[in-house]
Amino acid sequence: MKSILLREIKSFFGSVMGYLVIVVFLVLNGLFLWGLNTEFNIPQSGFSDMSPFFKLSPWILLFLIPAVTMKSFSEELKQGTIELLLTKPLTVWQIVLGKFMGAFVLFCIAILPTVFYVYVLSEFSLATMTLDYGSIIGSYFGLLFLASAYTSIGIFSSVLSENQIVAFIIAVLLCLFFFLGLEELSKVLGNAGLWIEKVGISYRFKSMGRGVIDTRDLLYFISFSALFLGATVFKLKLLKK
Repeated sequence: MKSILLREIKSFFGSVMGYLVIVVFLVLNGLFLWGLNTEFNIPQSGFSDMSPFFKLSPWILLFLIPAVTMKSFSEELKQGTIELLLTKPLTVWQIVLGKFMGAFVLFCIAILPTVFYVYVLSEFSLATMTLDYGSIIGSYFGLLFLASAYTSIGIFSSVLSENQIVAFIIAVLLCLFFFLGLEELSKVLGNAGLWIEKVGISYRFKSMGRGVIDTRDLLYFISFSALFLGATVFKLKLLKK
């Protein structure tokens, strides 16, 4: 797994891709949070609050992560190197986890500089305003787990088609369904849809954003990622036969 992980990281930072992803994530957040006149603009809100960042980032990642993961296996399928990859002295799980961790590490690096926003708010906010550090820490954990869920969906989508654009579209639609679709569906069903909402990523992400790390939320994200990675492994084993 380590060899695949290192190969993925070298691939990202050996080209413009890795740097572009980090720059795009930070620039978009910077524009919406500090520059443009939008509902996410922190200075205009008048509050020392990081919630606009945690409302905006899942939407940026919803498109950015599929754009990165779409070539994970699609490129191997298109170039015909998937058979060579599967003959390496690695299990299919190790190959999948290596590619998954490579993309996930990239987004961890992209998210890390945003901690500077917390410093800015703490230094320049009014004395009467205090940051809710518990909520911020919980939201950062939630954002990392959300990125993990998106990445697992992206990896799975990439094995479904050798066309990277098709893989990208599938990943975006699946991420959108699990992040927003289930939540909207639960609203239509009323009380009967409460259990459907709990299956959605948004519900668990918001739960962690309250500052309490619930083991049920952790198990949800771990199980969610494992489910899609397991589906990827299953698909690859079919190709291996």
